[in-house]
Amino acid sequence: MKQGGLADTALPRGADFEVSWRNADGEHRCPLTEADTVEFEAGLPVRGFPSYRGQRHFPGLYWSATTGGHVGFESWLERDHAMLLDFTPQVTGLLSQPLWLFWEDDQGKRVSHAPDYFARFEDGRGLVVDCRPLDRIDARSAAKFAAAQAACEAVGWGYRVVGEVDPVRMVNVRWLAGYRHPRHGADDGLAARLLALFSVPSPLVARAALLGDPIAVLPTVFHLLWLGQLTADLSHPLSDATLVSRTEAR
Repeated sequence: MKQGGLADTALPRGADFEVSWRNADGEHRCPLTEADTVEFEAGLPVRGFPSYRGQRHFPGLYWSATTGGHVGFESWLERDHAMLLDFTPQVTGLLSQPLWLFWEDDQGKRVSHAPDYFARFEDGRGLVVDCRPLDRIDARSAAKFAAAQAACEAVGWGYRVVGEVDPVRMVNVRWLAGYRHPRHGADDGLAARLLALFSVPSPLVARAALLGDPIAVLPTVFHLLWLGQLTADLSHPLSDATLVSRTEAR
């Protein structure tokens, strides 16, 4: 096995992959090497998110502040990673089930794989993400993930297989996600005063209270933390005493 649980098998070359995707104009398919300029993040999911009685996973839709629209997920794990990508300031585009990859394995069998997410970064980089608890990656999945990594490397995209997130960090991010909507930052004057106030690391609630009732001020603080304009150590539970600072001041 390779690092990250990816199978150590003969891998197809970049030129051996095909890719298909969907957008408002319909379905498209071409060699992967010809798709480096495709805006996958602006497309449509290539497959649906089935929901049925008795299923073990919990599909749904997550509203993304990055895209201003919904991103599908098929499990709580996928939802958490959609949220983390949405929380990443450098991410400018995000789509679930963004494409199909097609290739032949070393036995000549036709194989297909639809990764969970495609993210676009502000510098133009693409990132493909597969979500799976790392202790549940079987040989078949590992082979597909290894091939997907080879495909991504061939076109200059990043690739990640991601599992469970640190629970404390995830609880904090879920809390901040409750303030991700732009309405929480609508008062530009308050946001500017908060950024100035937190120019040095300061306790969250006591510092915010200098500008008024914390109930009125804290939603904007949390929104600025979501945007990455303020920062805090999310490896510990957020509390009244959490030290918050302006990002460039840290």
